[in-house]
Amino acid sequence: MTAPARAALSAALDGCTIVIAVDRRSSELAAALERHRARVRRAPALSIVPHIDDEALLSATRELVARPPDIVVVTTGVGFRGWIEAAEEAGLRDELQAALRTAQIVARGPKARGAIEQAGLSADWVAESETSSELGAFLLAEGVGGRRVAIQHHGSGADGLDDLFTEAGADVVSLTVYRWGPPPDPEVVIRSVLAAAQGEVDAVLFTSAPGAAEWLAAADRQEVLGDLARLSRSGRLLMAAVGPITSAPLVDVGIEVLVAERGRLGSLVRAVVTHFGGGHAPSLETAAGRLELRSAGAVLDGRHVPLSRTGIGVLRTLFDARGGVVSRQELQCALARSADSPHAVEVAVARVREALGAPQLIRTVVKRGYRLDIVEGA
Repeated sequence: MTAPARAALSAALDGCTIVIAVDRRSSELAAALERHRARVRRAPALSIVPHIDDEALLSATRELVARPPDIVVVTTGVGFRGWIEAAEEAGLRDELQAALRTAQIVARGPKARGAIEQAGLSADWVAESETSSELGAFLLAEGVGGRRVAIQHHGSGADGLDDLFTEAGADVVSLTVYRWGPPPDPEVVIRSVLAAAQGEVDAVLFTSAPGAAEWLAAADRQEVLGDLARLSRSGRLLMAAVGPITSAPLVDVGIEVLVAERGRLGSLVRAVVTHFGGGHAPSLETAAGRLELRSAGAVLDGRHVPLSRTGIGVLRTLFDARGGVVSRQELQCALARSADSPHAVEVAVARVREALGAPQLIRTVVKRGYRLDIVEGA
């Protein structure tokens, strides 16, 4: 029996096409966005390859059970949960939990802390910046010489903590619970990159720095990285990240990023909903009400109006002129398919007027072209 569809929470993302460059928990993130009426396209730039059957991980786990650690460093929530699951598969969960309860547990951010608590344990300290450097500085200040330190690494491998603590005299046990693998479908990633660069996407969401870096690498290979940066700076394309670490690869290439206040998926969804539903997207005050553009249409006076690609092209050109007159020749270039007919622009404008239900929103300027009827000084 098919489960009934969940009711929409709001229409804040109506008309928005959102790419989520995410592998882990993509279904959860997509469902949360769809409840605000977003159209979601999944394009994970990397996949997570678990090490559930990795004998090296189980061997290190047995070592820690035999000789419990003094300190446990948890760098990612998914990695720590994977470690506990691997121990359970091998019949070692109870023994591992007993060994970890006697240790000082430090977490690199709130997601890592959440996984620790989910496993029935408690974090003694959490790095507010979610960086390995802050975590390393804290433990060095406390002193790790002669202490046994277990470090659960993230999918990108070593982050310098092993060498840092070893040089300080610690007995380090390194555990890599998962690693990053290739994207499930590289063609989907390429299509998402090109669509975003062509203005067919309203937002792209990221939940990991490696995933963001790989998505940008795909954009670079398609030679559209500059287009993405330009669209982000204009406000036409929202790039959003779950935290400052995830946003770093985007910032490094000149892309403006909306960073969620708390490093969690729920916070990321709220940030995106607030952006589009709270009046933060580019807009114009017109005689017919507030006008915002969407990749699939427009929002006029709080009402989403679907438009054809031709209609979107025409309205976008008029929107960018911000009330200035746009010639028929300029609008001709904005049509989805260039037409030789001198009436093509008139037909396209008429259809946009009809769809919006506001005939006077687009004014005809005799012998010059068209303009939006915006409220002066708004």
